[in-house]
Amino acid sequence: MSNKKSRTGAVRKKGLGKAVGSGGQGRQALEGRGPTPRAEDREYHAKYKEKKARERYEAAKQRHAARGGAAPERGRGSGGRKKDESELVTGRNAVLEALRAKIPAATLYIAAKVEMDDRMREILRLATNRRVPVLEVMRPELDRMTERDTVHQGVVLKVPPMEYAHPLEVLDAVVERGEVPLVVALDGVTDPRNLGAIIRSVAAFGGQGVVVPQRRSAGLNSAAWKTSAGAAARIPVAMASNLTQTIKEFKKQGVFVVGLDGDGDVSLPGLELADRPLLVVVGSEGKGLSRLVTETCDAVVSIPISSATESLNAGIAASVALYEIAKLRASEA
Repeated sequence: MSNKKSRTGAVRKKGLGKAVGSGGQGRQALEGRGPTPRAEDREYHAKYKEKKARERYEAAKQRHAARGGAAPERGRGSGGRKKDESELVTGRNAVLEALRAKIPAATLYIAAKVEMDDRMREILRLATNRRVPVLEVMRPELDRMTERDTVHQGVVLKVPPMEYAHPLEVLDAVVERGEVPLVVALDGVTDPRNLGAIIRSVAAFGGQGVVVPQRRSAGLNSAAWKTSAGAAARIPVAMASNLTQTIKEFKKQGVFVVGLDGDGDVSLPGLELADRPLLVVVGSEGKGLSRLVTETCDAVVSIPISSATESLNAGIAASVALYEIAKLRASEA
């Protein structure tokens, strides 16, 4: 008779303080790896990242306080300073027109010992009557506030961020006044000086508004204000979230859409239907009109120029087109 204890299978192995049988294995599985760590202790969890961010902030605050400075404020950008989104209107004509149009103004900056003329006297009178704070600063301070290539002429007006109108609101206002719409839209024009020149031409030749797309376009900043010579205070500037869709909406309202392009099929002189409601679309100097905008226009018009000149500046092209339209309308009046 054999001894069962001598068989390997009959020998009970000694565990490390735990039963090896199926029951013991089950208990070990149920025990798991211990309690679940808190969310803020798990490196992959958002709570952990928030905790680390708080710790970094507190450490930075302590270092700053140790250097004798004030604690940095939360919610600020680089350098602890909140970004100022105000616009600066520079130049005597632009500032004067802005004050005459009663555009909201925050502060008027005047260079110390600035040369006084009739425009400066009226600027100070209008600012005083409207209770706009007037600060006298040194000329280098005005140079620092403005762009490097901006000529401020010793006067700068700080205004809130530009509030753009809706394109169809501009069109409705023109129709309500009983006028024939003449509006200019920009397609890819990114130079604010071109925008300012176009606004000035729109005002000079009987136009009633300018439409700029929300993306890839110049905005109404201080350079545009300066170039417009104050016309930006009289001509509404609208912003289109989608220029192609806005053009289609204008067409639904009975507006004839004319695109300016060097390869246009129609020559500008003698443009037919100039007396109709018009939306003139001006493209960039390099690329011209985009494909979608070109396909949406009712007609693509070219300006005859010398073969020695490759193209016209966007602002000049708009001026030539608006002058021709104004001349044709006057002849048919």
